[in-house]
Amino acid sequence: MSRVARHRFAPQESSTVSQPDLSKLTLNKNAPREALAARRRKRWIKWAVVSVLTIAVVGFFASKRANAPAEVEIGSVTTAYPTQGFTLLNATGRVVAARKASVSTKATGRLEFLGVQEGTPVKAGQIIARIEALDVNATKDQARAGAQAARANLEQGRAELIDAEANFRRQQDLFDKKFVSAAVIDTAKARVDRARASLASLTASIGVADAQVRSAGVSVEQTLIRAPFDGVILTKNANVGDIITPFSSAADSKGAVVTMADMSTLEVESDVAEASIGKIIVGAPAEITLDALAEARLLGEVSRIVPTVDRAKATVLVKVSFVERDARVLPDMSAKVSFLKQKPTDLDGKPVTVVRKEAIVERDGKTFVFVVADGRAKLTAIAKARDIGDLIEVSGVKNGEKVVLKPGEKLADGANVVQAAKK
Repeated sequence: MSRVARHRFAPQESSTVSQPDLSKLTLNKNAPREALAARRRKRWIKWAVVSVLTIAVVGFFASKRANAPAEVEIGSVTTAYPTQGFTLLNATGRVVAARKASVSTKATGRLEFLGVQEGTPVKAGQIIARIEALDVNATKDQARAGAQAARANLEQGRAELIDAEANFRRQQDLFDKKFVSAAVIDTAKARVDRARASLASLTASIGVADAQVRSAGVSVEQTLIRAPFDGVILTKNANVGDIITPFSSAADSKGAVVTMADMSTLEVESDVAEASIGKIIVGAPAEITLDALAEARLLGEVSRIVPTVDRAKATVLVKVSFVERDARVLPDMSAKVSFLKQKPTDLDGKPVTVVRKEAIVERDGKTFVFVVADGRAKLTAIAKARDIGDLIEVSGVKNGEKVVLKPGEKLADGANVVQAAKK
């Protein structure tokens, strides 16, 4: 190729483009090492931040958990009777009257008088009610008249006998003088015998008449309904105008007029399990409480054990009499009987303040309980006294206060507490 051709195809360089100054370029041999160190510093900073945040969160929840109320079992300060400490067993029952009657009469008639109401005290023999007695009174008057007539006839018979005996004596004198025949004497003698026989009959008739008077009197007495013993009227079963019959078999008729009981014979009938009857002996002391009189605790005594077993309930009926009586006790009241090992004293009949034994803690040789108030457990000093079963008599706390049961050794005075959920 010619020099002209080579010149034609040769590239033309622009005069305006500057060439880079490669002399100014340098190679930093420490750059990889510095980059690695930077990455490590970022990593450590990241882990430090995470650690600080973790520690902060853990500390926050630990602080929150430390300040959270402790779950504890809470009980109450209550009152109890010392007799609970020597109770053999408990039973339920009801009050009954050993002497009780449904008062009626053998007579039949309309009730015309009723002189009592429920709760009226009556004495033995007192007239409670009366039924109509016009017919039986008339019968009694008739019997009295018959008795008077029989007595009049008796007097007449006596006069007849006196006359017959006098006539017989006269005829005897005449017969002795031969003035009359033997037939006249026989006639006079027969008259005396008839008079004597008539007198005996008239005497017997008086007895019959008197018996009739007494019978009529009994009929009249049966119209008077009297109290059979001292007691109190429990129920009134009839009203004035009702028909009273002995067996209440007629329609709209009444049998018993009233029901009454001798309140001095009140006792408690309690059912005792057959397996426990061996613990009870006649004459043993007992304590009676009534649902209607919760504050009353009355001393009783086992009066008798009924010698039969209720096979359906496997119980034996035990009757407990009242040694201490209360006028407010009424028949059919529900009762609870505590059979005791020993007779209680006067002090045993008064309630005392008690707590459960597991609420008591010993610290530094002293006795305490944790009283719960406003969500905090306050360590409170107490003094112990008698054991009463699972309870213990204490002083230093009041009835109704709440206490911690089974407090742990770590429970501190003033700690926040909350009732543990029941399982």
